[in-house]
Amino acid sequence: MATTRIISMHVNQGKTIAQCLTDRTEYAKNPEKTKGGELISCYACDPHTADAEFLLSKQRYAILTGRRQKNDVIAYQVRQSFKPGEITTEEANKVGYEFASRFLKGKHAFIVATHVDKRHIHNHIIWNSTTLDCTHKYRDFRGSGKAVARLSDMICMEHSLSVVEHPRLGNNSYNKWLGNRAKPSNRDLLCKAIDEALAKKPESFDALLKLLEAEGYSIRRGANITFSKAGQKNIRLRSLGEAYSEAALRAVIAGQRHHTPRKKRAAAVKEKQKPSLLIDIQAKLDEGKGVGYQRWASVFNLKQMAQTVLYLQEHSFTDYEELARKADSLTEQVKELRDTIKRSEQRMSEIQILKTHIINYAKTRKTFAEYRKSGYEKSFLEEHESEILLHRAAKRHFNELGLKKLPAVKSLQTEYAELLAAKKEAYAQLHALRDEQRELLIHRANIEQILGIQKEQRDKEQEHKEPAEMKHE
Repeated sequence: MATTRIISMHVNQGKTIAQCLTDRTEYAKNPEKTKGGELISCYACDPHTADAEFLLSKQRYAILTGRRQKNDVIAYQVRQSFKPGEITTEEANKVGYEFASRFLKGKHAFIVATHVDKRHIHNHIIWNSTTLDCTHKYRDFRGSGKAVARLSDMICMEHSLSVVEHPRLGNNSYNKWLGNRAKPSNRDLLCKAIDEALAKKPESFDALLKLLEAEGYSIRRGANITFSKAGQKNIRLRSLGEAYSEAALRAVIAGQRHHTPRKKRAAAVKEKQKPSLLIDIQAKLDEGKGVGYQRWASVFNLKQMAQTVLYLQEHSFTDYEELARKADSLTEQVKELRDTIKRSEQRMSEIQILKTHIINYAKTRKTFAEYRKSGYEKSFLEEHESEILLHRAAKRHFNELGLKKLPAVKSLQTEYAELLAAKKEAYAQLHALRDEQRELLIHRANIEQILGIQKEQRDKEQEHKEPAEMKHE
């Protein structure tokens, strides 16, 4: 599965828009990196004149809209890197083109150049900031990096590419994806030097700093301790994290704290967070080399699988049982909310009926009193029949409820308003939970189909759980 990064391309100081567009597109189209230009594909532009076409659209934008470019962003780029040895150059270019088509929805011209000069195949996807109709600009939005990564991952999954086991939003560069195989950063090197210095058991914090100076670091003290080394940018000690703060290091030297080197700590976290579900799905993908996968893929939608894998990543589900428990919990919550809403609606209906009878009783009480005084004359009944029927119906309702004293209409209205507010809140919760439940049940069904988990197997597992629970009780 590819890693991605979205980059806004600006006008360089001292250069024109035309010069900058040419520089950026020429770098992407470099024939030495793209097999002589074979690995270049375009939409709504010609690869040889893409820079000129981009520039022309910006000039036409100014004429049509009367607006001038307020910022210096002239184009956008996504770098899409793939795991070494997993994808062919031609397929990588197709994946990049499909990504750009789905992300931009045909509104912007773009170029996809696949580079093969490094161990990892990677795409440079550049699109014009001006739309094809020259009336609007592409507006980068909050969370665009996450949207780009999600769409790229989904497309890669649809092409049966591997799963990134531990995706980290905001850290999707290829070097960070490689982990221990990548070239360590300057901060990593400094942490390593501190780890090695601590292993020598320095007597004081000053002794620790002297050991680091012996490793070639220049140290400047002040409000913040800063390290520098030839050919590197300055690094503040506090930027290395709490475990490498001055207070923490002094506590380690004094024997008041245990220090875990960064490499071991990262490895421990990785082992702890190992998601078995994603690994199981990856194993299913690896069957693509055999007949079994072809049979499975013929009955399962790869797009559904891609969405399910992304769901597992985003919600950090590590095993099927955890996901199933969450699904069952949501189902129970939805049932409870529906029961709560039903009870509220029933009580609201009772209040409405009772309030109607109370009002009718009050309005007809004088008439019924006169009817009683008349000795229940037939002529009086015929003249006031509707009022007398309403009065008797009200009394009958009060008797059925066993009311000895009628509640005030105002108190019933207050109770009704409270129930209505609670019902609206419950409905809002129900809608949210029902959407979450529906999504979770779909992905649960997908996982069961991917991994071949059958209903009979689930029932058998449930049978084993129930006796154990009863025994525990």
